[in-house]
Amino acid sequence: MTQHVVICAGESSGDALGAGLVHKLSDLEPGLRYTGMGGTQMRAAGVETLIDVEELAVVGLVDVLINYPRLRGLFRHMCAHLEATRPDLLVLVDYVEFNLRLAEKARRLGIRVLFYVSPQLWAWRPGRIKRIKRSVDAMAVLFPFETELYETEDIPVRYVGNPLVDRVKPTAPPIRERLGLASQTRLVGLLPGSRSGELKRHWPLLVATARRLRISHPDVAFVVSLAPGVTSKRLTALAEPDGLPLHSVNGDDATHSLMAGANLLLIASGTATLEAGLLRAPMLVFYRMGALSHAVFSRLVRLKNIALVNIVGGDRLVPEYLQSEASAERLATDAERLLDQPEALEAMRERLTRVRERLGDGGADRRVAEMALELLHHGHLLTPDHQKTP
Repeated sequence: MTQHVVICAGESSGDALGAGLVHKLSDLEPGLRYTGMGGTQMRAAGVETLIDVEELAVVGLVDVLINYPRLRGLFRHMCAHLEATRPDLLVLVDYVEFNLRLAEKARRLGIRVLFYVSPQLWAWRPGRIKRIKRSVDAMAVLFPFETELYETEDIPVRYVGNPLVDRVKPTAPPIRERLGLASQTRLVGLLPGSRSGELKRHWPLLVATARRLRISHPDVAFVVSLAPGVTSKRLTALAEPDGLPLHSVNGDDATHSLMAGANLLLIASGTATLEAGLLRAPMLVFYRMGALSHAVFSRLVRLKNIALVNIVGGDRLVPEYLQSEASAERLATDAERLLDQPEALEAMRERLTRVRERLGDGGADRRVAEMALELLHHGHLLTPDHQKTP
């Protein structure tokens, strides 16, 4: 009988992780059936998606409250699917609050659960580990310091490494050649994020910043990276970039080419900062959230740095601008200074070398796939002495 794996991702970064896992699982054990929540990459990998990540893309407390009835309906849809199909394994990829509730439902149904990507318990709401212990069979974590958190609570855990190490590489052709620009053209990359709330808050900010930069640096061209599901038309509806020398790219390959080749990135805090860090791309990291979300967030978070690239690097490798600090005037002023000081950009590149050093070797997809197979075949993780490479 064909074994059935339900895999659930709630945003584009999780879609990429889920797709990588499914590709490797399919190599190691052909013939598994996959259903769940995901996007274009998971569908291409062979997952029958009942819910698309575009339906789940909300950020911040206000967005969640506004969309709560719709999200509740999607959650019920996934619960009904678990009840009807009783899969052999449920793999939950990040998207913590939604997926932790699915884990609780799966536990009541007797379904094994593998949670891939740890919630940032070390940053905020450490009490969630109690819920994890009650409802998750094993944790696959991306950073080595996370294992201790789970081992202390006797939760089966394995450090798998970060899949970005394998996927983020300089790509050809170089970004200027892709866009048909002269080799000496100075480029500033604009990465506003992927979720609807992020785009509404960040794209007008980036357009205003680019206009200021354009005055002092008329030779600079701007390139926006369009996340999956985001179009130039959608951005223009939020802020019209008339008069700016604006180009656009989409897809991981072109985005990595932009990161590797731009003189400077203006980038919303998120997984993309880690990708840029792996490519040693100079960047200014910013983030704006709704006032209510920020009021809650600022009371709960215990970190001095919020950008993943700085958290992994263990220091303020690149500047961060949050809320009111993320103004067009401030971003443009600091971008101007960096563009005029090549030595400062090079010093930032040198600091970012630490990111790849700390993320270690590749192979995360295979390690997570091996965890999934252990749960499928044995119902639990094997000890090192009993592990067999499929």
